[in-house]
Amino acid sequence: MTGDVCMAVAGVGLVGRRHVDAIANTAGVTLSGVVDPSEEGRSYAAENGLRHFDTLEALLQAGGTDGVILSTPTPLHVEQAQVCVARGLPVLVEKPLATSAEAAAKLVAEAERKGVPVLVGHHRRHNPLIRKAWELIDAGEIGQVRAVQATAWFYKPDGYFEVAPWRKQKGAGPISVNLVHDVDLMRHLCGEVISVQAQATPSLRGFENEDVAAAVFRFENGGIGTITVSDSIVAPWSWELTSQEYPIYPRTSESCYLIGGSHGALSLPDLRLWRHGGERDWWSPISATSMVRASSDPLYNQIAHFAAVIRGEEAPLVSGREGLRTLRVVEAIQASAEAGTTVTIPRD
Repeated sequence: MTGDVCMAVAGVGLVGRRHVDAIANTAGVTLSGVVDPSEEGRSYAAENGLRHFDTLEALLQAGGTDGVILSTPTPLHVEQAQVCVARGLPVLVEKPLATSAEAAAKLVAEAERKGVPVLVGHHRRHNPLIRKAWELIDAGEIGQVRAVQATAWFYKPDGYFEVAPWRKQKGAGPISVNLVHDVDLMRHLCGEVISVQAQATPSLRGFENEDVAAAVFRFENGGIGTITVSDSIVAPWSWELTSQEYPIYPRTSESCYLIGGSHGALSLPDLRLWRHGGERDWWSPISATSMVRASSDPLYNQIAHFAAVIRGEEAPLVSGREGLRTLRVVEAIQASAEAGTTVTIPRD
């Protein structure tokens, strides 16, 4: 494929508009149009001089699109992605891939059968510091991963829920809305999760969903992971506040992930590698080295990667199957919290 890659964005809410901006700032990529039937979507397109369509089908019939980004509500993801797959168009689907792992599995199987790339918008994997962390772990710098501790604590104001009442409903708590990103990074850095045991606490604000949850993971490699999430705790320990990934969040100098290995430990996102100077011994000094890594916007990196996938130059970093595996872990957390039992993750 030669020339610019033409991408379309379906759904121009907050996330969709960030994709539009990323496309505008990525060399070799152009925007073929946006799809959004709402008045707000039409106004946004008109104000920015963008080609607008009310439906995905109308966009595809018009031609001139090489790939589609779906930033629409989750219940629409599978149906819209299937439309793209049927036409042989690569598609990048915002997380979560579907409302259920069962629905996601059908989409993934169909796309794999037809050889059409499906990517999932777990953009944090495209952050250079995550790439560096993966390289350090893969190179054995901390030895065998034995444990990981992840924290996702933050306080969402009441207005966040008032403008979108669905956020108060069952199934829309921080497990499904927020933890999916952290689970994906734990899988990426530490390996596949084979079982989950979880607990959740009802919302203090009286919503239908949880506002605190915790889970214990068992990884395929023998390691153990713990992760906690809350959208009603005032704290500095979350990816949003520590990574500087998205400027709308205030920056703290804390870390939210601790990864412990048999020869060292790694904290993120400060990317500090901890090891003993000589023998591994809790009585001997231990010190940290701040590792050097590049800095760039992961959303822009994701767009450039999607373009490379469309051109046939790269394989998806976060494929539909990867998104499905992460969704299965999130579902297992929810099921375990409800039943109070250990849940085993289905294998491919």
